[in-house]
Amino acid sequence: MKISKIDYKSKNIDKDNREQFAIDVLTGLSAETKNLQAKYFYDDVGSKIFQQITQHDDYYPTRSEFEILNQVKNELAELIGEQEIDIIELGAGDGHKSQLIINGFVNSNCKVNYYPIDISEEAMVMLKDNICDHPLVECHGIVAEYFEGLQLVREKSKNKQLVLFLGSNIGNFDRVQNQGFLRRLWMNMNNSDHLLVGFDLKKDIDVLTRAYNDSSGLTKDFNLNLLTRINHELGGNFDIENFQHFGVYNPSLGAMESYVIATKEHSVYISSLKREFHFKAFEPIHLEHSFKFLSSDIDYISHNTGFSVIKHFTDKESYFIDSLWKVTK
Repeated sequence: MKISKIDYKSKNIDKDNREQFAIDVLTGLSAETKNLQAKYFYDDVGSKIFQQITQHDDYYPTRSEFEILNQVKNELAELIGEQEIDIIELGAGDGHKSQLIINGFVNSNCKVNYYPIDISEEAMVMLKDNICDHPLVECHGIVAEYFEGLQLVREKSKNKQLVLFLGSNIGNFDRVQNQGFLRRLWMNMNNSDHLLVGFDLKKDIDVLTRAYNDSSGLTKDFNLNLLTRINHELGGNFDIENFQHFGVYNPSLGAMESYVIATKEHSVYISSLKREFHFKAFEPIHLEHSFKFLSSDIDYISHNTGFSVIKHFTDKESYFIDSLWKVTK
């Protein structure tokens, strides 16, 4: 698999990203309710821990989506009906779900140009080991932000596109942000291109709670790694032993919420910000919302963002939906 990386250094993007990280940490830790943005979970270490989470028995979304894609892979190719297609994945994952989709198109004798896009180069290296060679498949990994990567693919190819936004990634956006993201995606796609997007459905609260508080403590490690990242990249002195992970469902929002909570009163100094931040005992830092959906929510979002729903695919437990949309312009 070829791997392309946006030339961050020539554009000073590394420096800009570090400065933006610092600004966001300053803003979040200075707020009345302290918070850190979930997008910063996914450094190389965080990406590796998240792949372990997806394979844990308590974490149903990956298992449910794998079941869906295994069942519908050939149907997807039939519904789209192209002889050659660019399959573009936003957030590469480990490639196992992508391989199922690719197999469905290969089974239909369709040539596949697979373009995984991820900001983590480590994720791309892991993916490289899981996508198998086939005469009808060409793989070209792109280390970049999503929309930069999409533009790069469009410069390389004019084929019809199937964009994959799998997992429950859309749930990381709130009810307004998800429509903004999807509309921007629509603007970067051509008429009659397709999008396959994953939605975690509302379900029994105990099932949700176990998934975000796994028995092996991987979610705890994943969340606390964000504090470690601040230490490494911004010169913080967070003591991880002074924080605990907490995940809870908020029924009013329809979302799981993740926090790390200070276990005692103390202060943290971050040298790149030249600031000290005081924590009261049991004060939370909010890290993430993971919104859950009804099928009617999915129809509403697609209509409002310029897509037409082709079909909802779900698993036997009705825990998850992968929805195939078509761009209409």
